[in-house]
Amino acid sequence: MMGQEVPGSVQFWNSLTTHCGKAYEGVIVAGGKEGDGFTGEKLIMYVRSCGENEIRIPFFVGEDKSRTWVLTKGDDNLILLKHDHRKRDGSDDEVTQYGGLSPNTGLAGIQFFPADQFTSNLLAHASNNVWWITLDDTSFTYNLRRIGSERFFSVKFDLSKEMDRPSAPWGSED
Repeated sequence: MMGQEVPGSVQFWNSLTTHCGKAYEGVIVAGGKEGDGFTGEKLIMYVRSCGENEIRIPFFVGEDKSRTWVLTKGDDNLILLKHDHRKRDGSDDEVTQYGGLSPNTGLAGIQFFPADQFTSNLLAHASNNVWWITLDDTSFTYNLRRIGSERFFSVKFDLSKEMDRPSAPWGSED
């Protein structure tokens, strides 16, 4: 057995935290369709807060500031991805907190999250969802694949071009 190597999830986490306080613009690279609410809109990810065990990344779609990706790192170094959806007044959307837990510590450049039981109970059609995030020196990519269907969505953010910090997502205090 090798020495005490740093788990992929910890390397991923540490890389992501270097972007804390920064915002980046993205483009849909797969799965965009006219009228889907994403196509033609300005897409921004904002690594807004980085705690020891939680990273919050609002994902803005045009003027829609309802979405935040929340990554939580457990004591076992597994990462949980949840989608925090809010209404304009800051209250919870009817469909919120879905996502999944990484089944293993993964790799430094990619973490994947199959839908958990909460997600399956909330959205039966999302029971077969798998989300994954890739991260390298120049890009962050958020991906969704619904296994057993044609559903695939991917948006890629250019980490080499920092942009001005946007305002807070809906439901944030500041």
